[in-house]
Amino acid sequence: MSHQLSVIGTGVIGNGWIARALANGWDVVAFDPDPAAKARTRAFVDNAWPSLQRRGLAEGADPARLTFVESLEAAVAGAGLIQENVPERLALKREILAAIDAAAAPDAIIGSSTSGFKPSDLQQACTNAPGRVIVAHPFNPVYLLPLVELVGGEVTQPGQIEQAQARYRELAMRPLVVRREIEGHIADRLMEALWREALHLVNDGVATTEEIDAAVIYGCGLRWSLMGTFLTFHLAGGDAGMRHMLEQFGPALKLPWTKLEAPELTNELIDKVVEGCEHQAAGRSVAELDRRRDDFLVEMLDLVQKYWPEAEGLEGRI
Repeated sequence: MSHQLSVIGTGVIGNGWIARALANGWDVVAFDPDPAAKARTRAFVDNAWPSLQRRGLAEGADPARLTFVESLEAAVAGAGLIQENVPERLALKREILAAIDAAAAPDAIIGSSTSGFKPSDLQQACTNAPGRVIVAHPFNPVYLLPLVELVGGEVTQPGQIEQAQARYRELAMRPLVVRREIEGHIADRLMEALWREALHLVNDGVATTEEIDAAVIYGCGLRWSLMGTFLTFHLAGGDAGMRHMLEQFGPALKLPWTKLEAPELTNELIDKVVEGCEHQAAGRSVAELDRRRDDFLVEMLDLVQKYWPEAEGLEGRI
């Protein structure tokens, strides 16, 4: 199988896949109908490359191994791994995935970067080999964060998921196979719960966007980056661990502390959120903030690797 990644759609996520593949010594063939796409992608890769160099480039890594082509069919020809990144509209994704499925080699894996749709819904219009059309949901910035959620649909065979795991590991990713397909998969469902609660706190005048972010940055976020949710609470139970924690604090789960429904996005709430974020950005451009985030993540990934050296998929480059 060739080390060629085909990327369909070159927004933030598509460009993140491109930068990751190039850093791992792959050839990349991209298609995007936007005439400005090529220049935008080149600028994106240039901005990401210093962080990728710090993480360690694979042999043969070279931004020059990126080629833009004029059609979807030309982009997927000969690829062993194809990544679809078009806007999050089900009808559009079905149309594009059906075209990819019709044009791709029969043993190619076709991953959709969708953050919400189930693979069985995405496979509906595919008639060639629909089982190899799966969810392969990454996290921004894709070129640094190693997690990719893999979700198979109703007609996906176990061997196709195993093949996908192997392919994404070759891109130095940490595949997480989701046991059952569900809207939003795993990580986004967790993030959305926190996001809804954060919007309520802003809407109700409890905290500003900056104060909420501080609560995460200097509190729970530091622990989560190493131990996640469950192991963090396991330690909260002391020597008795999770069982004592649930006995001690479990009843509090019944208290109406959180609001599961999202607040209405009124103009007033939107203004509060936008003004808060602009204050936090303090005049820095998105590109500047991207570099600041990337510098932090490079060091954070080194720490995660130091303290979890045995974690699957975390050895070597991430």
